[in-house]
Amino acid sequence: MARRLAPGTRLVLATHNAGKLAEIESLLAPYRVVAIPAAELGLPEPDETAPDFAGNARLKALAAAVASGLPALSDDSGFCVAALGGAPGVHSARWAGQGRDFAGAMARVEKEVGTNPDRRAWFTCALCLAWPDKHTDTFGGRVDGRICWPPRGSRGFGYDPMFCANGQAQTFGELEPADKHAGSHRARAFAQLVSACF
Repeated sequence: MARRLAPGTRLVLATHNAGKLAEIESLLAPYRVVAIPAAELGLPEPDETAPDFAGNARLKALAAAVASGLPALSDDSGFCVAALGGAPGVHSARWAGQGRDFAGAMARVEKEVGTNPDRRAWFTCALCLAWPDKHTDTFGGRVDGRICWPPRGSRGFGYDPMFCANGQAQTFGELEPADKHAGSHRARAFAQLVSACF
C-alpha cells in the first residue's frame, strides 16, 4: 500500500536536472506539497549503478530521504531507440557527457541508427517516492513514438527535439509545455503517483 502525501508535506525533489525539476514542480503544484530541490539542501547525486530506471530512481530517492529526514521524490528517465536495442536507455544522460551536450547525443543516436528503417523510439520514466525509514513506492510511465531528424524545437530538454510521439506531428521540443505534460512519460508516471499517494 502506497503512503499518502498530505498537503503541506515537505518533499525533497531528488534531481539536479533543471528541466526535470521544472516539470516535476509544475506537476506537483496543484497538490500543495512544499517541493525542495535537493541542491538547496546540499545533497549530492548518488551514482546511478542500477541496471534499470526503477532501480536508479530508488537509489536517488532513498539517498535523499535518508540524508534529509524528509520524504523524497526522484525521477529516472531516458530515451530508448528500437534500432539500438533500447539504447541510450539508462545511459541517456551519459551519452551527453559531463557538459550535458544533448545536441551531440542526438547526433550520435542518428549516426548509430544510420540507414536502419526502424525509427521506433520511446521515453520511459520511473518515479520513486522514498521515506526516511526506507519505505519506497515506484511508478512507471512510457510514451511511444519515433525518431525525427533533424531535431526540431527549443522547448523541453534532453532528447525532446528528436522525438515525435505516436499521433503527433510536433516533436516534444516543439510542443507547448502544457501539451507535453498532458501526455509525456513523466506525466503518465505522475498520474499513477497521484492516484496512489494523494
